[in-house]
Amino acid sequence: MFEPLRAHAVALGAEWPGLNDLQGLLDARDPPVRNAGGVPLQLVPQGRRRRALEEKHEARTFLAGELQVRERSWHDLFNLLAWLAFPRAKAALNARHYAALVAQRAAGAANRGPAQDALTLFDEGGVIVASCDDQLLKMLFEFRWKELFWHRRHEVQSQMRIMLFGHALNEKALRPFTGITGRGILLKTEPGLHALPFREQLVVIDARVAAHLSGPASLSATRELAVVPVLGVPGWCADNERETYYDDRDYFRPGRLREKRES
Repeated sequence: MFEPLRAHAVALGAEWPGLNDLQGLLDARDPPVRNAGGVPLQLVPQGRRRRALEEKHEARTFLAGELQVRERSWHDLFNLLAWLAFPRAKAALNARHYAALVAQRAAGAANRGPAQDALTLFDEGGVIVASCDDQLLKMLFEFRWKELFWHRRHEVQSQMRIMLFGHALNEKALRPFTGITGRGILLKTEPGLHALPFREQLVVIDARVAAHLSGPASLSATRELAVVPVLGVPGWCADNERETYYDDRDYFRPGRLREKRES
């Protein structure tokens, strides 16, 4: 689940990286990381909050390719690593965020709309789940946790790729707790994808997620994202090697009635 970000984090030293160190990661990436407009990403220190739209975090990234980073912030470090691992998906997500901000400002709305909530939820707590098996994806979306993670455990391990995307979710995983949950985009992939080298898999998956996010009708509400209890993913911990681990209904909930009706 951590391999996409880990592949870039290994270049960091033992000391906390400064802004120049992190920019070096960006500059060394081939192909380079760019925003949706094709502007190479440049790291800048976190500034004070501004009222002007063009000074907001997502707007600066979209308009100028400037990604704000706070010193010694795990949250911002994981955000950068997500840009390195999933550059096309992050660029598409940033473009959607900016378009939503412009629409919100034009409408004079004080609060974010449901699409903005969904985009933010995936950006912060997102998980990418890719599989060539429709049935496995369906089980995940329908809250059939034990059936999926225990009774179909071998297929999950051999036919699914589950990757943490959200930078807040990665930060939570530093100190995991029972209840940690992600919200996932489910991708149906070709059977041969998992046989490719991991880096090639990642390029395909990144492009697929970017295409999904680029659709203006996608992620119109949070209910479109699957609930993913990440501690239940096979291999996460020794505890989930026991069948009874999945009997904890406080964590592996059967699903809220409202979510089931609307799915």
